Amino acid sequence: MIIEKSRYRKHTLIFLIIVILTTLTVVVSLGIGDYALSYNNLIPTFLGQGSFKDEFVLFELRLPRMAITILSGMALALSGSILQGLTKNDLADPGIIGINSGAGVAVTILFMYMPIDSKTFSYLIPIIAFIGALITAIIIYFLSYKKNEGTHPIRLVLLGVGLSTALSGLMIVMMSIADRTKVDFISKWLVGTVWGVDWVFVMAIFPWIVILVPYVLYKANTLNIIKLSRDVSISVGMSIEKERLKLLLASVALSSFAVSVTGNISFIGLMAPHISKALVGHRNQLFIPISTLIGGWLLLLADTIGQHLLPSSSIPAGIVVSIIGAPYFIYLLLKNKK
Repeated sequence: MIIEKSRYRKHTLIFLIIVILTTLTVVVSLGIGDYALSYNNLIPTFLGQGSFKDEFVLFELRLPRMAITILSGMALALSGSILQGLTKNDLADPGIIGINSGAGVAVTILFMYMPIDSKTFSYLIPIIAFIGALITAIIIYFLSYKKNEGTHPIRLVLLGVGLSTALSGLMIVMMSIADRTKVDFISKWLVGTVWGVDWVFVMAIFPWIVILVPYVLYKANTLNIIKLSRDVSISVGMSIEKERLKLLLASVALSSFAVSVTGNISFIGLMAPHISKALVGHRNQLFIPISTLIGGWLLLLADTIGQHLLPSSSIPAGIVVSIIGAPYFIYLLLKNKK
């Protein structure tokens, strides 16, 4: 599809604005915390001319955490964009419809009942999370699917919310029989605490993001066609169910990899696509890149606020996102009922 020059210029401007906002948030976050890094020393520290303490705080504590939050936010936003396109449902989000909870249950089972090798744990987590999320997605898809009708949007959301609640309940049951250290992990995951904050977790997830983001952008026009109608898809020679399956797998992979290291974070995949559509329109080639960037910035901002809002303790990023996202979800739900 041809994109008008004026729309392309607007898209480029918004793209640059979000990149600038993300960069500013990173710079602000680098300088604040229990150990305040002087902004005058940031560049020398980056160049290896800072003190040992400055370099340790910057390279081993703050940068890997920011990398994880940005990558995870991007993955959740892209996953939500795919789901909304596949289901033709503006309320679809991997957290709301239970995919994230499925990943969380799988990670919890791994953490509680399987021997953990510290060398392979960080690389195994995304795979186990993907398996749990995929099983959940398949259950939701088949329960909400009707022959000759496809997936019913409201039914899918309601089933997803119900299954998400059930899986969260299952995690609480597992907490009741686990030892204290593992209970701490599960409880932190449930509230959306960013816990995989080492470079090894960044390296475990980064390759998947590098592969899946370009793939989804390549399939943007496929999503455009799927959103039109089944008849249109067939008329252009598209195997609609095959394409839906490929994109669903990509969505599940993105969300599961993200929550495997950030915990149960909802609403990023709901809000980012909506904000992007409001800015650049509904064409997937335009709004998906913006949505992906917005997702990374939103989660980074939420984590930064959560870490530094209270002087004596931190608030999980998932709670900060939910405070903003829950009212937005209610607004969209009421809007879709009209």
